Amino acid sequence: MAESSDPTADDRDEATGPEDTAGPSALRKAAPEAEPDESPDAESATDDAPAADSQYSPALIATAVALPIVLIVGVLIAAFLILRAPVEREPLALGPVPAPAADGPACAALLPALPADLGDYTKSTLAEPAPPATRAWQLPEGGEAIVLRCGLDRPLEFNRASPLQEVNGVKWFQVRDETAKTGTWFAVDRETYIALTVPDGSGTAAVQTVSDTITATLPAQPINPGEL
Repeated sequence: MAESSDPTADDRDEATGPEDTAGPSALRKAAPEAEPDESPDAESATDDAPAADSQYSPALIATAVALPIVLIVGVLIAAFLILRAPVEREPLALGPVPAPAADGPACAALLPALPADLGDYTKSTLAEPAPPATRAWQLPEGGEAIVLRCGLDRPLEFNRASPLQEVNGVKWFQVRDETAKTGTWFAVDRETYIALTVPDGSGTAAVQTVSDTITATLPAQPINPGEL
């Protein structure tokens, strides 16, 4: 009888090597186990996650809210100070008038005694050449001035029929200028004639204050009006 071509059990055992006998379980054991990632970058990413979700601190929020308010208040204060700052006035230019007694003792005594302020009007700087024995006052923002001149001649309009007004011991004769809207008051009972030009609407403080200064500085004398 012919021999069978099937290999025997021993032949199968010899043909199958040790490597061929490794099953799936052996392959799983051979694969290296994955180790947890312990790198510093991984830890840092884990630690930063809560910080990204954190809110701004209350102090930072309060500062952000308060800063614009502080800036606005600072601007308002600066604007207020600028508005309250005194305005630099230009020197006041005045033309000359005849004043033969401007260098006399009466004017030398009166001018230093005059106040720096007449109500809301403050002393002005006169442009050079300034008329002798002359003083002026203006409002802080400038405008029409109150002007005093000392040592003048007797006014042409002053005569025996001229009406006089007495203010704080001084006899005054007034001349109106309707074009300029001013009134010029002449003190007519002192050693020399003194003129005080006052803009309309400036009140009576100037005449009253200058009258007090004249009374305190210069003695009264009899009036000497012109003929009719």
